[in-house]
Amino acid sequence: MIDLKGNPFYLKDEQIAWVNRTLESLTLDEKVGQLFCPIGMSTDEKALFDLAVDKKVGGLLFRPGKGEEVQQAHRYLQQQAKIPLLIAANLEAGGTGSAVDGTRIGNPMLLAAGQDASYGHHLGEVCAKEGTAVGVNWAFAPVVDIDYNCHNPITNVRTYGSDPETVLSYAKGFVESVQQNGVAASIKHFPGDGIDFRDQHLVTTINTLPLEDWRNTYGKIYSGLIEAGALSVMIGHIALPAVQKEEEDAFLPGTLSPAIMQELLRGELGFNGVITSDATPMVGFCAAMERRLAVPTAIAAGCDIFLFNKDLEEDIRFMKEGIANGILTPERIDEAVTRILAMKAALKLPEKQADALLVPAKEELSVLQAEQHVQWAMEAADNGITLVKDTAGNLPLRPDATPRLLLQLLGPYEESNRQIFSKVLPLLEKEGFIVTLYQPEDFTTGFETVSQFRSKYDAVLYLANVENHSNATTTRINWYTFFGLGNNIPWFVDEVPTVFASLGNPYHLMDVPMVRTYINAYDNHQIIIEALVAKLIGKSDFKGESPIDPYCGLMDARR
Repeated sequence: MIDLKGNPFYLKDEQIAWVNRTLESLTLDEKVGQLFCPIGMSTDEKALFDLAVDKKVGGLLFRPGKGEEVQQAHRYLQQQAKIPLLIAANLEAGGTGSAVDGTRIGNPMLLAAGQDASYGHHLGEVCAKEGTAVGVNWAFAPVVDIDYNCHNPITNVRTYGSDPETVLSYAKGFVESVQQNGVAASIKHFPGDGIDFRDQHLVTTINTLPLEDWRNTYGKIYSGLIEAGALSVMIGHIALPAVQKEEEDAFLPGTLSPAIMQELLRGELGFNGVITSDATPMVGFCAAMERRLAVPTAIAAGCDIFLFNKDLEEDIRFMKEGIANGILTPERIDEAVTRILAMKAALKLPEKQADALLVPAKEELSVLQAEQHVQWAMEAADNGITLVKDTAGNLPLRPDATPRLLLQLLGPYEESNRQIFSKVLPLLEKEGFIVTLYQPEDFTTGFETVSQFRSKYDAVLYLANVENHSNATTTRINWYTFFGLGNNIPWFVDEVPTVFASLGNPYHLMDVPMVRTYINAYDNHQIIIEALVAKLIGKSDFKGESPIDPYCGLMDARR
């Protein structure tokens, strides 16, 4: 039984009447359309018309673009749709999750390192206000996974760390703030990522915690956020064998598991809001069963919204076939659509549609990179960047003592590294350093002696830009050279001062334990880099405290 007046909907009588009236007016095709939230691949009006009118989808997510372009696409969509659409964005780190010209506050782990949970509120406010400006009303955030496994390639800096209390305090602030500002939160990824060392984009991962341990960690977080009124929960392609007791269900992803969604989330935790799947093109979902069965089974098992598609038209056909063959009942469809409509009502989308306010005027884009938002980003960087160790006393770097710097940029993305270089080089040169950028091709030009190396460089600065991203099996360092030949691998830590700063993965000490000056910055945007350079040269103190074990339990990394 759905309680439309209770948590998290809190609907008034007239809103409930709209939900019931709308549900009764829908054809089966329209109900099926409401179940789908595809990813927008084109802003072409013909493609948008097909989604809103022909496919009758319930929601949509675009990848971030220029604010004006995204706003215009969302406006056209909402103008065409019979029922107002849920417009989603991955608002995990700031307004840049919807508009590239928005404000990036920083990855959640950066905020946690700053030891001030009010930044959960600040992040939620920025995400809501900048998202709303372009027409977004649904945040696929916050990430409430717990970063227990330093080898997990996808949780990492997207989390608030490895302490459940910290995760809950920051995430609760985000949920309250984002929803107070008119955007629904989607807490993710239930039943909880961060135990497995694998990526659910590539395989169904497993949360191996015993049920009591799960309740005291992930369960405590979800219970707190459900109580705080989170409107939706995103289900991961993650198994939880502790509650999946039937053998045939033991390792199904949560997105196909009634035990996880109906018994645990709805039953034990009492969640009354909208359940959405995570992206269904992920292998963690696709490889669990035939897609023609998986599509309707996801809704039958407890999902209310089916996120993204291999092919939308085909998935709609699979959903209808599942209805025809009894996998998905009319009663379950009505239950799912009722919750979807209730969330739309809770966001006041029908009223906004009537007043043509679902997407604000172009002038509202002025909130992107608002002064207060940029100030919060600067404070987050200043408070969060963490000096993990400086046992060699290499800091601060000073141009009078170590003028000739060998700069090493580590990371798999050449374009991204060129951008990092263009940001950091003028900052270092302005301070008086003479910077040489290590190039991979340098390895082929002959090998230097120790004396030759010391005669050319006074210090080495590593900037590691190895970001976590979907479909990556690892976020470890890959070196250009082998053994100690060439000057890429840090063989020289006892020859010249060597400083390592990570702009992404906070666990690089597993690969560079010999480096005795190590910094975690948790993000790589311009404000972070400016703050990092200021701290490297002693113009600003390090204030961050690591929200995870950056040593990965390795004793040699503490040297």
